[in-house]
Amino acid sequence: MTSDTQTPSLQALDYIPYLDDSGNLPEELQGKIGIYAIFNQEKTLQLVNYSRDIYLSLKQHLVRQPKSCYWVKVKTIERPNRTILETIRNAWIEENGMTPSGNGTDEAAWNQPIDAKLAMTDEEKSSYEKSDELMQIKLLKKIARRVESQILEELQTRGLQAEIRFNPKLKEQGLLDLK
Repeated sequence: MTSDTQTPSLQALDYIPYLDDSGNLPEELQGKIGIYAIFNQEKTLQLVNYSRDIYLSLKQHLVRQPKSCYWVKVKTIERPNRTILETIRNAWIEENGMTPSGNGTDEAAWNQPIDAKLAMTDEEKSSYEKSDELMQIKLLKKIARRVESQILEELQTRGLQAEIRFNPKLKEQGLLDLK
């Protein structure tokens, strides 16, 4: 982790475990501005992104893509500067030799709220179509809670200790996003 403004080589940066031995995200990144690269268990690059709070962004990505978040490399900067961050992001992607799926085909899965509606069973879809608005909201909340439970269970098997709280208002729309 460095904090000067020159573009570091992605390869030159150290891998940081996404979750430490006690099941916590890298807390030293709380409130830090910078760019980060996320790697899967085999250390294959999954996403390069930047943030005003790297810790919160990493937490969000872990919830959205738990199977792909095992290692991270980070470059912090003192003040937000989109030009510098985009230059580094482009350099890291180029250094990788190909666009990671999180910056390409799977970008929405990494950066948008989880759409729990995709987990609807055929029975739930049928019930949803026949229901009034209030019953639809109740059904969407039920489905969102089921997907939330699956996500939390998976994160628990990874040993995650950080508190995960989803925005309750979004559940009414069948969406899951951290509060």
